[in-house]
Amino acid sequence: MRKKDLYSLTLDYLQEHCPQQQTELYHENAFQLLTAVILSAQCTDERVNMVTPKLFEIYPDAHHMAQATPEEVYPLIQSISYPNSKAGYLVSMARQIISDYNGQVPSTTEELTRLSGVGRKTANVIQAIVFQKAALAVDTHVYRVSHRIGLVPSSATTPLAVEKELLKHIPQDKVANAHFWLLYHGRYVCRSRHPFCQECGLVSFCSWYRKKINTSH
Repeated sequence: MRKKDLYSLTLDYLQEHCPQQQTELYHENAFQLLTAVILSAQCTDERVNMVTPKLFEIYPDAHHMAQATPEEVYPLIQSISYPNSKAGYLVSMARQIISDYNGQVPSTTEELTRLSGVGRKTANVIQAIVFQKAALAVDTHVYRVSHRIGLVPSSATTPLAVEKELLKHIPQDKVANAHFWLLYHGRYVCRSRHPFCQECGLVSFCSWYRKKINTSH
C-alpha cells in the first residue's frame, strides 16, 4: 500500500471513530492548560484532574502562581508523579511568564520551551489547543500507534523523528486534530498491553497486527 493511501485510510477511520478533538485535562485558560500538561508528564490525565481544581482555585493564573513558593505548591500536587520537581517547575514557569511575557503564555516553540518544565511535546500541545497551530505532540500513545500501523518507519526512534515523519504526510488542516485521534486510539483501543485489535477497524492494514497474526500461525 502506498504511504499516501495508508495515511488517508487511517485518518479517515480515526476521524470517524475518535471524533473528540480536545484534551481531557481540566482547564479554563492557557496558563491552566500549560500547568496541567506539565503535571501530566508520566502521569495520567485522570490523576491530574483530581488535583488541579484545588490548585487552580488557589493559583488560577500566572500572577498568583508566581507569588507562591514550591513548598506551598507541593502539598497540592503531592499525589502526582515527581511532585517536588513539578512544584519547582510550576513556580519558575509562572515567574518567567510574568517577567518575560507580560503574564501571557507565549505562542512559539522557541518561547515555550524556554519555560521551566516545558519540552517540545508540551509546547506542541499548547500551540495546537490554545493557538490553533498545526503542531503535533508525540506522546507515548501517538508514538506507539504511529509505529504499529506503519505510519512511520522503525528507524524513527525518537518523538521528534516521529513528529517530522507524521508532518510530512498529514494535511496541515488535520495536524492538530490528528494528535487527538492518534492519542485516544492509543489510550483506549491500541493499548500498550492487551490492545483491543478485535474492535479496531485498522487491522486490515496494520503492520503490527499482520506480524502478530503471522507469528501466531
